[in-house]
Amino acid sequence: MSDVPENPTVPAKASEPHPLDALTGGAFSAPTSGERAARIREWLANQPAPEQLQEVFKELSARDKGAARAVRERIEELRRAQAQEAIAAEWATKAEALLGAARLNIADAMAWQRDAAKAGAPLSREPLAQLKARLAERVKAIEDLQHRVQVQREVAVLLAQRIEVLSTKPWADAQAALPQLEADVGRWQEQAGELAADPAWASVEPRFPTQLEASRAQLLVVWEAFQSALAQAVAAAADAQAPLPPVPVWADELRQARGLPTEAGREQARVQAPASRPKVDPQQREKAHQAVGEALEKLERETAEGRGKASASAAGALRNVLKVHGHLIDGELEQRVHAALVAAGELEGWQRWSADQLREELVARAEGLLNRPEGQALGGRKMQETLRQLREQWKQADQGAPANHALWKRFDDACNAAYKVVEAWLEKVRAESAQHRAQREALIEEVKAWGQTQAEAGVADWKAMQRALHQFSERWRTGGHVSEKVFAELQPAWKQAMAAAAAPLEAAQQASLQERQAMIEEAQALGAAPVLRVDAVKALQQRWQAEAQAVPLDRRQEQRLWEAFRKPIDEAFARKSAAREQSAAQMSAHDRAVLEASRALEQASASGDAQKIRAAMAALDAALRAQAAPGDSAAGTQTPAPSPRAEDAPEDAAVPSETGAAPAAARPVVAVRGDDRPGARKPAAGAQQGRGPGMEGRERRGRDDARGPRDGRGRERGEAPRGPRLGDAAFRAQREAREQAQAALRRLAAQAHGEALTQLMEAWKRRDAQQLPGVQELGGRVSPAARAAWGQALAAAPAGECGEALLRLEIAADVPTPADQLSARRALQLQLLTRRNDPSPAQTWEQDAARVFACAAGDAEVRRLQNALKVLMRKG
Repeated sequence: MSDVPENPTVPAKASEPHPLDALTGGAFSAPTSGERAARIREWLANQPAPEQLQEVFKELSARDKGAARAVRERIEELRRAQAQEAIAAEWATKAEALLGAARLNIADAMAWQRDAAKAGAPLSREPLAQLKARLAERVKAIEDLQHRVQVQREVAVLLAQRIEVLSTKPWADAQAALPQLEADVGRWQEQAGELAADPAWASVEPRFPTQLEASRAQLLVVWEAFQSALAQAVAAAADAQAPLPPVPVWADELRQARGLPTEAGREQARVQAPASRPKVDPQQREKAHQAVGEALEKLERETAEGRGKASASAAGALRNVLKVHGHLIDGELEQRVHAALVAAGELEGWQRWSADQLREELVARAEGLLNRPEGQALGGRKMQETLRQLREQWKQADQGAPANHALWKRFDDACNAAYKVVEAWLEKVRAESAQHRAQREALIEEVKAWGQTQAEAGVADWKAMQRALHQFSERWRTGGHVSEKVFAELQPAWKQAMAAAAAPLEAAQQASLQERQAMIEEAQALGAAPVLRVDAVKALQQRWQAEAQAVPLDRRQEQRLWEAFRKPIDEAFARKSAAREQSAAQMSAHDRAVLEASRALEQASASGDAQKIRAAMAALDAALRAQAAPGDSAAGTQTPAPSPRAEDAPEDAAVPSETGAAPAAARPVVAVRGDDRPGARKPAAGAQQGRGPGMEGRERRGRDDARGPRDGRGRERGEAPRGPRLGDAAFRAQREAREQAQAALRRLAAQAHGEALTQLMEAWKRRDAQQLPGVQELGGRVSPAARAAWGQALAAAPAGECGEALLRLEIAADVPTPADQLSARRALQLQLLTRRNDPSPAQTWEQDAARVFACAAGDAEVRRLQNALKVLMRKG
């Protein structure tokens, strides 16, 4: 024999490493989940490729979801990064297009930054961060250039004012200041040329180049006039024959140097000279008084009404009249004229002050439109309305007082800055309006195509067609806002398309309306008939329901038709019900007796006395059977007419009864179902087997013998007689009274059970057998012997342990055991499984309760025993 064993041991095959272990650093062969997660994190620190991440996640998610979570997060992070890169590329292209354009609109640059942030573009990372900075620099350069234009305009005004001031001083001072002034004007022209040559000049708003050119032209006109006047003054100073300059101050200075009187001296001499007025025609004087009086009355009226601009124009008209007729009026009228002109001047000053106050308020409101708190910025439409209101208020302020150009400049700049928000909103609204118009036109075409498809298919599902048309209407209603002009263009096409699509449905609805009108006429005929045909009414209602389900109508119209249809039928049924109630109102004496017994039972149930309730229930049962005996005796004495099917009756039907009474009349055989009520006797099993020919008589006699003798009504003798049929009111009253009585008895029984159990626990605590409830109070589940044993246990001194007895009671009652006794209960249950011949705890619970009563009563033991006996004393 060989020493080699018959069954050689095969060495276990070494586990092969996972193919991805080399890639992940042994994550798949890690012994624990924590170590696997640590190796995965180390592998992720090396920035693996997305393909490797997908492969590792696919394998690892089936093994360890916790370790695979880090891989999934890295994959999602890469996806988000790719999505942000795509968004960044898109918005970078838009930014480069804005920067590459010859003219950059500031609103477009601001909209780019806002829309990019809404789209989730990473503005804080390259390249969008650099593009954002470049756009900001470009916008800042444009705004600085516009500000420089405004500064140049102010400088031009100041230069013009310097020239005007020099024209009021001696011409020698003006000649001394000429070089410096000439240098300043030249510098201003150079700076204006630099502004126009700036690369961002093409991007400024169109109004700024126009304003700069206007300032340049005005300054050059003033400067050239000043140079020519000064040159003329120098020439007049050198040559006495040369003409004087047009500047009054310089002309007076040269006249004084030549020894000639000045204009002021001439005017003073004319005033000081005695007034030697020539004689004037009275008609001419009266005409002058009339003209001056009319102008004066108009000025006084405008001044009294407080109209600043109107009073200023009236004062100008009065001055013009005075130039023509001033030398013809008297002194009194002249004083009135001067007083009116002074009052008009004061009104004009007050109007100017109040208007400036209102203008400053409007400027503050306009400048605050863009400086609102966070989250309270005005939308496009609200901003547009606010700007319109502000400009209208400014116009009203200008109508009552002279203009204030400085405040107007601030107000106009603030409104223009705020209007950029309105422009962005208008562009958005135009884009949305175009999109909404395209959607509505597409919806019209879709409705047309759908209508043609339905017409070709010929489908008669009118409800589906109505739902589809309603959905089309909802889509049109929620199709977005378009202008009134566009809506007026689209609405006729939409109505035409909907009318064409709904034409088959409208035709079907018209036919259904005619059919329903015909059914309403049929219902009226059925309702007016002397005998109501229920089968015809049901058939008509079924036709109506079929028609209503097939063809839908307008909800209100359908409701009106349905009410018109059911009205005659309801009236007919109401007449029938009234007749039935009238016949039922004639209540029999038996029904009245049952009603009185039912009321007595209800009163007994309300009293809460069990004896009264049982007595009232017995009285009700007696009232239900009150008329049975007389009916039976009468039936026994009278001889009924022979049945038309007497020949079908069994032969033994005429056999006299044992009591010697007259033979009962033969009854027709009626097929009835078996008695399947609870407690009914089942037919013998053998009676269904071995049924051969000739066995019917014997089987029937066997059944009759088993049932006992029967009376003429087919009931077994000794069975309680049944009373006559009750009316509906009496039947309902006795049924409700009986249900209330049974519920009251159950409630009283539960209350008595709880009181008995509480008294039993109190007797155990005090160990007083006298307080032990009686047998009747304890209930039928407690036998007299068990009560006696309980009394003996309570009368004796406490001794022994009751732990096992309590556990047996809890097992018998199937109630929970305290947590600290669960192990003991399981051990006891295992012991009971080994004791097959011992009685179960459900059979010995009375003895176990006696063992518990023999022990001392603690709060925990009392609670456990009460929970167990609460169930055991109720079972049965």
